[in-house]
Amino acid sequence: MATRRQPKKFVYTAIALTLAIMSGCSPEFHKDDADKEVYNIIDHKWRAGFGEKANYIVSDSNLADQNEIKITSYPVAPETMSLAQAVGIATANSRNYQARKENLYLNVLSLTGERYKYAVQWFATVDVGYSKSGESTEDIEAGAEFGARKTILTPEGIIASSALKINWSRFLTGDPRITLASILTADVIVPLLGGGGGKADWENLTQAERDVLYGIREFNRFRQTFVVDTINAYYGVLQQRDTVTNAQNNYQRVLESQDRLEMEAEAGRRTRIDVDEARQNVLRAQESVVSTRQRYERTLDDFKFRLAIATDANIELDQNELAALKEMGVTEPTFALDEAIETALVSRLDLANSTDKIDDNLRKAKLAAEGLGPQLNVKATIEAASPDEETDFERIRFHEGDYTVGFDADLPFDRKNQRNAYRTSLINLERQKRQYAADVDSVKLEVRDAYRRLIQTAEQYRIQDNSLKLATQRVESNRLLLDAGRVTVRILLESQDSLVNAENAVTAALIEHLNAKLSFYRDVGILHVKPDGMWAQIDTFTGNTKNDRERQKSRLIGAEENL
Repeated sequence: MATRRQPKKFVYTAIALTLAIMSGCSPEFHKDDADKEVYNIIDHKWRAGFGEKANYIVSDSNLADQNEIKITSYPVAPETMSLAQAVGIATANSRNYQARKENLYLNVLSLTGERYKYAVQWFATVDVGYSKSGESTEDIEAGAEFGARKTILTPEGIIASSALKINWSRFLTGDPRITLASILTADVIVPLLGGGGGKADWENLTQAERDVLYGIREFNRFRQTFVVDTINAYYGVLQQRDTVTNAQNNYQRVLESQDRLEMEAEAGRRTRIDVDEARQNVLRAQESVVSTRQRYERTLDDFKFRLAIATDANIELDQNELAALKEMGVTEPTFALDEAIETALVSRLDLANSTDKIDDNLRKAKLAAEGLGPQLNVKATIEAASPDEETDFERIRFHEGDYTVGFDADLPFDRKNQRNAYRTSLINLERQKRQYAADVDSVKLEVRDAYRRLIQTAEQYRIQDNSLKLATQRVESNRLLLDAGRVTVRILLESQDSLVNAENAVTAALIEHLNAKLSFYRDVGILHVKPDGMWAQIDTFTGNTKNDRERQKSRLIGAEENL
């Protein structure tokens, strides 16, 4: 629509109004709005069996602070870090953990876009054009609309879309020649035969919803593995620190033996060869202190890197944690292997995803099969407007509207693409069924290995503990026998070396058993992560796991029969 009335005033008004509308809401508002929608979806889809709902909120910085690249400040770490503090810091700051939270967030964010296709969508447009020809001719073309559109989709593939818009150009120009009206448009597509209409759209929406559920399960499975790995890494540092302590104690022992032999040599009771052998052993012990300390410091730096704290931070891990673990000792499993396997087949989150993906492929195969035959859709449209000078929605003249109804048929003369899609879907279904069978066997194998390792490490700890007691007795006995002249110096020195090896071995066996225990709980699927990042064992070896397993098998058999 063109007008020559007060062109400059109109242009200024249009530009000002357009800029005001374009300014919109702040970036921070949109960020908060996205966060609210994403976390509401996560809260709705999070199930109690996944673990406690915590530690999934992403962290990011203000866009205004990104003018220059700078490293995020490191978290403040205590000088003596307990196990609970270490796991909490790792959960809050680990780069790998943050990336997993962001992956989950982005997965849900894509679902919000898919859902938005079927939400009320508001729109407002302003089109302004100004032209001047010569000194006296000025033309302005303006158009402005405001309204909303909405699309409804049903599982049967019915699509109903409607839009209501208002022409509001007169408010910008003040030109009475521009009509003012509300226009309502609507159309409906109903598939009668085949897979047309909105069936493919419904499948896309369904898959997006299920992908979010899979993502939440994968995130919680990752949390279980992350906590186990962090605890194992923590005790790995303590093990290295204990190795340093054992090396230092051994150095003191062999140094005392050397001093004693030197005094005895001066008194003529020992040969120079005995003293030199003791000195050589002292040098080996001293070198062991240096090398074990270096390995400990490197292991500690690696642990600090895992927690995303400064590698030059002056921290130590709480050695009381290792002392408490030694006091606790080891425990034998009190459950049968078959019960553990049955529990894992029901509780494992990754296996639940593998099961549900069979349903996904089955739906796609059915939809592809519907595309092979004739396709028939019913379409209907309506367009009605209010009187030219009215914008009241209630004044829309439906009796004067334009109505159309028709059929859209596609006969099955050429179905090469549909045939290929159907055949592909069948192969994908068979692949997923094989993958599920492989996943079941993999879970069984993991549980069996974890169970055997749990028993093995418990037995190894007892063996190493007895070996340590024997090594301690040997050192004491050989020292007395050396005084009596019944053993050589070399035998004493060898027994001291055996003692430090036994001390290191018993600590390693204890930590290995803890690793086996946590890994077993994780592989069975009964290790739940608490809000503070620590873990809790959920005893579910008895109950309805076998019945749940049978229902799962029946559902899979039913899926094959339906196809």
